[in-house]
Amino acid sequence: MEHNYPIKRIVDNKGFLVDTSFEKQIDEQLVKNLYYHMLRVRTFDRKAINLQRQGRLGTYAPFEGQEAAQVGSALALNADDWVFPTYRDHGATITFGKSMARTFLYWNGRVEGCVAPTDRNIFPPAVPIATQLPHAAGAAWAEKRRGTQNVAIAYFGDGATSEGDFHEGLNFASVFKVPVVFFNQNNGYAISVPIEKQMNSATIAQKSVAYSMPGYRIDGNDCFAVYFETKKAFDYARCGYGPTLIEAVTWRKGAHTTADDPSKYRPEKQGENFVDPLIRLELFMKNYGYWNDEWIQATKEETTSEVEAAVEEMEKFPPPNVADVFDHVYAEMPAQLAEQKEAYLAHLGRQ
Repeated sequence: MEHNYPIKRIVDNKGFLVDTSFEKQIDEQLVKNLYYHMLRVRTFDRKAINLQRQGRLGTYAPFEGQEAAQVGSALALNADDWVFPTYRDHGATITFGKSMARTFLYWNGRVEGCVAPTDRNIFPPAVPIATQLPHAAGAAWAEKRRGTQNVAIAYFGDGATSEGDFHEGLNFASVFKVPVVFFNQNNGYAISVPIEKQMNSATIAQKSVAYSMPGYRIDGNDCFAVYFETKKAFDYARCGYGPTLIEAVTWRKGAHTTADDPSKYRPEKQGENFVDPLIRLELFMKNYGYWNDEWIQATKEETTSEVEAAVEEMEKFPPPNVADVFDHVYAEMPAQLAEQKEAYLAHLGRQ
């Protein structure tokens, strides 16, 4: 089946166009927008890892290497669309308009980290695997019933395709032809389990056949391929044709989280064939006359300043209240949970 789903690519690893049909659609504004946001979220990601190592942030899920997949897809959205992220898609949510400071707060355990801007439809990050897919289908169905042109996108990893929620979400979306794009970032691993050990399909895109929806594989490190293919899927959904499954083949450079050691399960040289998405875009900019040293330097300074300001804002908040874990689950707290709360608070008092 793999030959039936070739990987779509617009720019190769050396930054040259391999699909010239997109040449006229790529302009300076798009190139700079992609570069700005990819550099911006990478700066955020690296800062978050440093903060965690310093004890200033909780356990964190890095995404370096997946910037093209997250930024390219998020930039294809309209302001009134819906985003359903996983715990690793803060690059996409920040690009779509979520505050960096609130994203830092999420990783520090504060409930404010789940609150989206009032002018953006961003679901709280889904930690349970694949649960956001039925939610995205439901939101898309609501938009269809309201008669809007709004669409939803659900982000998920390759491991999510082994969960029942994946099939339920795709089936529901297919039956009701709802305007949703299921955007898979296939980085080869479901935590420590390689993809060949958690599914027997040659591709994820081919799973679309069971639900009679279009399925595509794209080079997830090619920001142009991601942007244009996702935009095409959104246009397809806005026209009332229903959902699309996209498999973005990419590579996460670092660990699953800052509590993980990928050297225990990933071969040392695995992933070497994936060219860094930022480097690929930089090569393209140099090859086609978009590179400007002054603009690049100014962009680096701007993104660094933004990230540092977000850190300062985050650190003005007090530590999270442990009682929140217990107090906001039920309208009336069950006796068993009240006992657990009392015991845990007592435990903390003994330390």
